[in-house]
Amino acid sequence: MKKILVTGGTGYIGSHTVVELQAAGYDVIIIDNLSNSNESVVDGIERISGIRPLFVRLDCNDTDGLRSLFTAHPGICGIIHFAASKAVGESVRLPLMYYRNNIVTLLNLLELMQEFGVEGIVFSSSCTVYGQPDLLPVTEDAPVKPAMSPYGNTKQISEEIIRDAIHAGLPFRAVILRYFNPIGAHPSAEIGELPNGVPQNLVPFITQTAAGIRPELQVFGSDYDTPDGSCIRDYINVVDLSKAHVTAMNRMLENKSDQPMETFNLGTGRGLTVLELINAFEQSTGVKVPYRIVGRREGDIEKVWANPEHANKVLGWTAQTSVEDTLISAWKWQQKLGRQQ
Repeated sequence: MKKILVTGGTGYIGSHTVVELQAAGYDVIIIDNLSNSNESVVDGIERISGIRPLFVRLDCNDTDGLRSLFTAHPGICGIIHFAASKAVGESVRLPLMYYRNNIVTLLNLLELMQEFGVEGIVFSSSCTVYGQPDLLPVTEDAPVKPAMSPYGNTKQISEEIIRDAIHAGLPFRAVILRYFNPIGAHPSAEIGELPNGVPQNLVPFITQTAAGIRPELQVFGSDYDTPDGSCIRDYINVVDLSKAHVTAMNRMLENKSDQPMETFNLGTGRGLTVLELINAFEQSTGVKVPYRIVGRREGDIEKVWANPEHANKVLGWTAQTSVEDTLISAWKWQQKLGRQQ
């Protein structure tokens, strides 16, 4: 059984990916510092899959701790690297924290991959590397533009670091996955997006507002060049997204590509405005969401959605879950959280 290390594995996308990795027969080790997650997520993973992954509380900034982990668990053949700070607005306020958490941690892992003979890494990147694209939908060939936020810049720099390391001859492979906007929860409602404190992402803010936890949702901007003036994003179901990581890992470990580094966009190919997403939530669940339109938020891109044809063709992966079913899953998860409180 091949052993995979998942950094940030109790986080939102990480936890869903652990479920899919275990279903595919991988032996999974999770590390997470729990800065934006909870160890109880491991219980949810076990309830879904019937397998409890090994969890180690560890910060990827801790080089000695990482080295001890690799020593104690020999034979790790692949890494999926999720561990990072991930909010655009927060990164504008706290840039140094973002550069440390998102870049130093990657450097630590790449050095240890070389030291311990890890075959490859699947890297969690973002559509923010494209900035505001000239052409939509955006393909992997679109130019990487100057980042509009420190968060986006950390993803650009991280991709460059991986590319330079491979170009220099470091003996590992890499798959870069550029996400668009993951939303929703596992259909079992055993795991979902569980931010600590005030949510930084849109859908948990919608569900918390619908549940009465937040008095209202703020919509940032009404004067963008979009059908209703709010930003457009490509919203992808988190389980669909997680399955792409397993496919990418399989491809990398089986050496199915003649390229040591590949890049894929992961999205639906459809853009929705923020107001359209709120309306879809209300129509799908029958629950109203009080919201107020406020000024633009620094660092936000006006509109972006994916051309996922490269991932469809090469990985054999497609996003399959409708936005309506995805929003229902997010609401079921929020309702479960409410019952547990």
